[in-house]
Amino acid sequence: MFTHILAPLDGSRLAEAAIPAVQFLSSRFQARITLLHMIEKNAPHRIHGQPHLNDAGAATLYLNDISTRYFSEMSSVSRHVHTTEVDNVAESITAHANELACDLIVMCSHGRGRALHLMLGSIAQKVIGLDIIPTLLIRPGDNDPFPVFLCRHLLVPLDGIPDHEQAIPAAVTLATTCSATIHLAMVIPRFTTLSGPMTVPSRFLPGTTSRMLEISAQNASAYLRGQAESLQRHGVDVITCIRRGDPASIIGGLAEQTQSDIIILATHGKSGMEAFWAGSVAHRVCSQYRIPILLIPIKQAGGIEENSAPDTLAS
Repeated sequence: MFTHILAPLDGSRLAEAAIPAVQFLSSRFQARITLLHMIEKNAPHRIHGQPHLNDAGAATLYLNDISTRYFSEMSSVSRHVHTTEVDNVAESITAHANELACDLIVMCSHGRGRALHLMLGSIAQKVIGLDIIPTLLIRPGDNDPFPVFLCRHLLVPLDGIPDHEQAIPAAVTLATTCSATIHLAMVIPRFTTLSGPMTVPSRFLPGTTSRMLEISAQNASAYLRGQAESLQRHGVDVITCIRRGDPASIIGGLAEQTQSDIIILATHGKSGMEAFWAGSVAHRVCSQYRIPILLIPIKQAGGIEENSAPDTLAS
């Protein structure tokens, strides 16, 4: 599934937090790697407290150094500096991913605190919002900005909506290639933890909404059991889990309890203020937790992107 990985780097140590994941995945999948640097128009002189690379020559030397230091001669590593200054770095990253036929973007997501990160978004969040190519987000640690990347346990939150099951094939590919366990989870909100489009009708129909949530909880067990049995027939180790409460908080807690190395979510790609007002679970998880998150763009049958499905777990 992953044959060509794009790794955008801005020259900062924080951005290099994505490198262990690129090393790991390229080794497991024998994937090609393209290290990418964009020359940003009117870029700041410093970024994340470090000099910002806005010179093509310096950027080329930097990518060459990254390739030599972190990737063996056996790795297929290309280096590309986009020398034309760009206004929209996120759009340029996704354009390069398409042009180079990359099937995975791996990048660091970092912001200045939860509130600013959630409301305004980083370049990584904007890349997600373009909703084109699977994107693995790596968050640097507080004390170790260069975290170890593993793939032993994968958490896949589901909600019964078929669109969101598009996260499953990626999870199966990772599980079979890396001998990982998949944790299928369903989080059924309680009446008091509803968010997004369900908030307004719940106020007018509290009794009906509560009954619907209870029915969803009862049906969740059979739904997950069916999903698990299907995966087990393909030789995948699967564990299921059902919880009640606020989806983003529960997902983060489950990831820690199951020692998950990656959370995999199908996403409609909302970002910034749109995701804030919609109560996007994917965006909240990205903003609040440091566990790597693999976001899979939701597409209709035939490969057309879908942006009109209900805003639930994976919006």
